[in-house]
Amino acid sequence: MAKMKAAMAAVLVLEKEGVTQAFGVPGAAINPLYAQLHERQTIAHVLARHVEGASHMAEGYTRARAGNIGVCIGTSGPAGTDMLTGLYSAQADSIPILCITGQAPRARLHKEDFQAVDIAAIAKPLTKWATTVMEPAQVPRAFQQAFHLMRSGRPGPVLIDLPLDVQMAEIEFDIDTYEPLPVYKPTATRRQIEKALDMLDAAQRPLIVAGGGVINAEASDLLVRFAELSGIPVIPTLMAWGAIPDDHPLMAGMCGLQTSHRYGNANLLASDFVIGIGNRWANRHTGSPEVYCKGRQFIHIDIEPTQIGRVFAPDYGIVSDARAALELLIQVAEERRAGGRLRERGAWAAQCHSRKADPQYLRKTHFDDVPLKPQRVYQCMNQAFGQDVTYVSTIGLSQIAAAQFLHVYGPRRWINCGQAGPLGWTVPAALGVRAADPQRKLVALSGDYDFQFMIEELAVGAQFKLPYLHIVVNNSYLGLIRQAQRGFGMDYCVQLAFDNVNMPAGEVARGYGVDHVKVVEGLGCKAIRVHRPEEIAPAIAQAEAWMAEFEVPVVVEVILERVTNIAMGTEIDNVTEFEALAQDRADSPTAVAATWPD
Repeated sequence: MAKMKAAMAAVLVLEKEGVTQAFGVPGAAINPLYAQLHERQTIAHVLARHVEGASHMAEGYTRARAGNIGVCIGTSGPAGTDMLTGLYSAQADSIPILCITGQAPRARLHKEDFQAVDIAAIAKPLTKWATTVMEPAQVPRAFQQAFHLMRSGRPGPVLIDLPLDVQMAEIEFDIDTYEPLPVYKPTATRRQIEKALDMLDAAQRPLIVAGGGVINAEASDLLVRFAELSGIPVIPTLMAWGAIPDDHPLMAGMCGLQTSHRYGNANLLASDFVIGIGNRWANRHTGSPEVYCKGRQFIHIDIEPTQIGRVFAPDYGIVSDARAALELLIQVAEERRAGGRLRERGAWAAQCHSRKADPQYLRKTHFDDVPLKPQRVYQCMNQAFGQDVTYVSTIGLSQIAAAQFLHVYGPRRWINCGQAGPLGWTVPAALGVRAADPQRKLVALSGDYDFQFMIEELAVGAQFKLPYLHIVVNNSYLGLIRQAQRGFGMDYCVQLAFDNVNMPAGEVARGYGVDHVKVVEGLGCKAIRVHRPEEIAPAIAQAEAWMAEFEVPVVVEVILERVTNIAMGTEIDNVTEFEALAQDRADSPTAVAATWPD
């Protein structure tokens, strides 16, 4: 067998497992691995400006395309602890990423060596597996196991920690006969699917709740096919938004306390039966189980056994990969239809669909106010970007309003950090998506504070020619926290505004504090600021022209009114509307109301 450094074996395994892109920051304790990457020249590398940024780039890379696994690399000590947020984010949303860290030599681990920290122990609760490889000969098999675990069952992240001397040690390893390990996915049985369809057949007003597991399983086409076959409307969770196109007649809207549609909540409340596929009943989707579950039965299908019954006990649970379950649901449903035993759902589906065009279930977006209301910004985005756009966002009022007003028409066209929601995620995640797909129309969305958290990563986009369009809605506030503070009767420590003495005295944005345009330009990118609704479309057109010309990220900053409260509530039947509802379609001109087929 061939002799090689253990670090070289690691790189060769990465190649065999399909890795072509990595994100990271070199350092002394990981330089042996970088030396092998340099020698091989087979894996492209993007140099992040912050190691946390590298972990979020890896997330964006994974989320962009089925089969991708993002790789982030850092040195010992703070590099690993910086990447913990990315590991948490990936674990929470079932996203496989591989985090590789350097470590002090084995003999120094117990001597409080410089930047020596037990990162495997720290990362263990945030990963499917975290290990410090103590024997050089185990390095290739540790990487093989990492990919097996990331792809099997519920996907998730892995951390491999490599002591300096382990990386440099010589081992014998035969890469020519290496093969990835078979991936394990639990699958539903026919008997389980037949029972599920029997239960569905007894329901009067059933819904499908589709979760992020449908996206992970690359099963969106099967979801739509099963919905059309059975006639059952679909409510996607935020992580599955786009699994069924927004304008599909059976897309019944999103449900929840924040990122939801009024018609989505109304449809859920009108149902008597819900089959959840690849979802986890997240609390911002359900509110309290007492309200969410009242008057309806539940089937829960999920790849992870411990998710079934975690939030509430379903009437029936099935442990299965979403794609495998949907394939069998379609097969059995087609057999029943051929035998005249599949129930017709047209009246119920039409009832759900009709709410999408009913003004009482639509929020107003056509405001002419200056400074702008955010609702008008999203209306302008719908008009500007069309159906083939991919959005990237993370958390805050900007993201909540986006889910209420934007439209998504395909899987992996809404790329969002769902459970963890770390501020600063959007810029590096968008760069990871762009690295995965240089061609797609890509638009990131941030509030001003999310944007400021990791704004330095824009320089990565300039350096590595990763252009994308970033919409920043700026109200110079921690808007979501300010709104949450209303219940405490305060507006405390959430103001970002100050008088920026470097901006012209007549410029409205001077009172908003940070001059994002100058900062963005200083990082090698382009930016434009708008104040009025009629300026948004020309600004987007200019941004697209700059991206084509310079191949750098372009920021369109929109100055908002300082205070806007976005609809949200304590229960799905108790959502407070702070702004006017639509009186007619002119109040919400970009609302989706697909025509029901003849």
